[in-house]
Amino acid sequence: MDRIPPAIDSLQNDFPDRDDLAPQTRTDYTIQEMPEDLRPRERLEYAGASALSAAELLAIVLRTGGRGENVIRQSERLLTEFNGLPGLARASFEELTRAHGVGKAKVTQIKAALELGRRLLLVAPQERDKIQSPTDVANLLMLEMGMLEREQVRVVLLDTKNHVQRTPVVYSGSLNAAVIRVGEIFTEAVRANSASLIVVHNHPSGDPTPSPEDVQVTKQIVAAGKLLQIDVLDHLIITRDKYVSLKERRLGFD
Repeated sequence: MDRIPPAIDSLQNDFPDRDDLAPQTRTDYTIQEMPEDLRPRERLEYAGASALSAAELLAIVLRTGGRGENVIRQSERLLTEFNGLPGLARASFEELTRAHGVGKAKVTQIKAALELGRRLLLVAPQERDKIQSPTDVANLLMLEMGMLEREQVRVVLLDTKNHVQRTPVVYSGSLNAAVIRVGEIFTEAVRANSASLIVVHNHPSGDPTPSPEDVQVTKQIVAAGKLLQIDVLDHLIITRDKYVSLKERRLGFD
């Protein structure tokens, strides 16, 4: 049996078996080192924006990562730390700048992108499909109202064909409750000569269950609408990801 030469034997003693000497899997690949078909910008080009994850879209906005962290991992970490896009939208400028690896320039890019998305929802509401169900109303306002920390009451004003005219805010309340004045519900509807309206308010608690006060004020609004000949089609309570239709539950509606 051949013996190991003394020099090699000495090297083996100097370098015993250790896990930290084994090849390590890298976690800091840059975007340029990724295959082209996996890079966010290239994927958006050939697959479309809807095929990308929120982290990939955010990575395109941020453009570059930080030391030891590529931009996709940075985006994933930010979405985790702030509980998704709604959390990023709610976070203040100062809160975002305190996140690791995120300076003022990147916070500005994030805030600008989120604001563009918010404004898109508000542009030319008359061009949207007509309201045909409570889900249509929830889809219209949930992204914006679901992120609010205080209760807010809006009315969705509709023409004779149920196309949205406007969605004005009629009341912004305290953190826990909004006191709806029935007269204010119809002020904008009368000005816009609306045929009907839908009342919408949010529950910052995350629980869309109607309170007895919600049901009572709904009865008052429906009664006032009959006097003014403006149909009150529904009253929705929405949260970040849920909604309740009082009309569907027959609460406050005859």
